[in-house]
Amino acid sequence: MNAKRIMDIEVLRAIAVLGVLFHHLQGSLFTDSVPALEKIHAWAQPWWGVDLFFAISGFVIARSLIPALQGCSARQEYWEQTRNFWLRRAFRLLPSAWLWLALMLLACVFLNRSGAFGSLYANLQATLAGVFQYANFRFADSFFHYEYGSSFVYWSLSLEEQFYLLFPLLILLCRKHLVWALLALVAVQLFTLRTPLLMVVRTDALALGVLLAMWSAQPGYRRWEPTFLRHPWAGVSTFIVVGMLLSYMATDRFTFVSYRIGAIAVLSALLVWIASYDRDYLLPAGQLQRLMAWIGSRSYGIYLIHIPAYQLVRELIFRLQGAGMPSPAGHPVLTLLIAFGLIVVLSELNYRFIEMPMRNRGTALVKRLGTSRTAVPSSGATSC
Repeated sequence: MNAKRIMDIEVLRAIAVLGVLFHHLQGSLFTDSVPALEKIHAWAQPWWGVDLFFAISGFVIARSLIPALQGCSARQEYWEQTRNFWLRRAFRLLPSAWLWLALMLLACVFLNRSGAFGSLYANLQATLAGVFQYANFRFADSFFHYEYGSSFVYWSLSLEEQFYLLFPLLILLCRKHLVWALLALVAVQLFTLRTPLLMVVRTDALALGVLLAMWSAQPGYRRWEPTFLRHPWAGVSTFIVVGMLLSYMATDRFTFVSYRIGAIAVLSALLVWIASYDRDYLLPAGQLQRLMAWIGSRSYGIYLIHIPAYQLVRELIFRLQGAGMPSPAGHPVLTLLIAFGLIVVLSELNYRFIEMPMRNRGTALVKRLGTSRTAVPSSGATSC
């Protein structure tokens, strides 16, 4: 049951990554002012997609990991389950992450006449931060102080990797008090004004996702199902309203700054809660849902790829202008189409040839480790 794909969760992943793509247009794809983007950003900022990703990750990971760990009868079995979890996460996330870190570094050296990819020194430092999972701390340290490098989106990946590493240990330490520990983690952050450092270690959305996963295993969870969203367009309308509210909260027009991130985390968890019932509340079944599910299933690759794709398009425009050839410069729509087309192609290739094969290898490795463990006692018994 826990491995079942929830279409509304895929839709949320798609919304989250599309929001991040839109947020990074100004500055990463367009270095000059684009009036239409500025007008939209004045009233709606979609960077909250990162917090939505956090809430999704907390829910998806916890709904399978917590039952597996709580079902262990011995300490050795607990650590084997933890090891298997870490291995699956590593094979799922690290190959693509390291591949695009390497490609951005190569682009910085060989495809950087325009300077779109930034300096080599900054990218070397950023690559190390991405590989060794401290990119979030480097990001906070660099904020308005020095150039981070092209892989700045890796700050959120580092935070998630840190969560994946520590979460099984938190389950072991807290045991029956896990709910209270998570609630305390949320409460402490909820009304805290986030400094750059606190922004890159924010875990309230992750913790709320975990709490939601734990609640979904309880009988009362079904009693609270929002069945009124079954009415035509009720779920879609709710989705749109919550999305607009999140986008407004992310702008400077939202004056309750101390509560911004906490409120975004709560609303993100609310969307994940609606999606968790697997009733297609947020988006009815159909062609649009299938498109969004395709984007959602490739959202990890899209997240990694969109910044180097934007920068590559900038480099292409620079070279075309230097050669006196027609270029999409001055045509934002054409520039967008080229960039999005490149992202679609690269993310599909990444999904087919990196993500899925490496995920399958991780699953196969975990299975082999489990098989070898059960085979050891029987071979020993035979030899005796």
